[in-house]
Amino acid sequence: MTASVAVYLASASPRRKELLSLLNVPFDILRVEVEEQRQPGESARAYVQRLAKEKSVAGWQACQGARPVLGADTIVVFGEEVLEKPTDFADAQRILQLLSGKTHTVMTAVALTTVNGSDVVLVCSDVTFRELTAEDIASYWQTGEPADKAGAYGIQGIGGKFVKHLNGSYSAVVGLPLLETDQLLQKICHHS
Repeated sequence: MTASVAVYLASASPRRKELLSLLNVPFDILRVEVEEQRQPGESARAYVQRLAKEKSVAGWQACQGARPVLGADTIVVFGEEVLEKPTDFADAQRILQLLSGKTHTVMTAVALTTVNGSDVVLVCSDVTFRELTAEDIASYWQTGEPADKAGAYGIQGIGGKFVKHLNGSYSAVVGLPLLETDQLLQKICHHS
């Protein structure tokens, strides 16, 4: 039995909305603005967890603590580089060439803020791409899909055809780890 406590999801992502609806918890969307800027010397792991928490806390403040608030953030990491959403085609080309034939890490953090503070969970998954040709990259860019995706691809869309191997959580790579989010929600059910 999953949570019956209504929550807010501090995210405009249609993919997160779709995933959260699978957990059978009543929720509404709360739009919050959080500056997504990595601090000097901040590790990728610390960065994604901080962003998820800041989104969750911003939502909690916006609704004045009316309900628990979920926030999440997903980043794509290759080596030490955090691959954000591409700025243009040249940037998407650079990113997809980096990922071509190699393994990268997708980190998704989910935070739940309640009257008791914030809980943050981090899920890391390793994704291996097949070799991509220049034509693969150009035609993929034409679909419009890479433009608003961290790492310039969406695993749940056309970009899924580039994925040779996934070691980790598919839902986390999409943007919201179902198992871990459900566990966070279970906690508040038992407290309410």
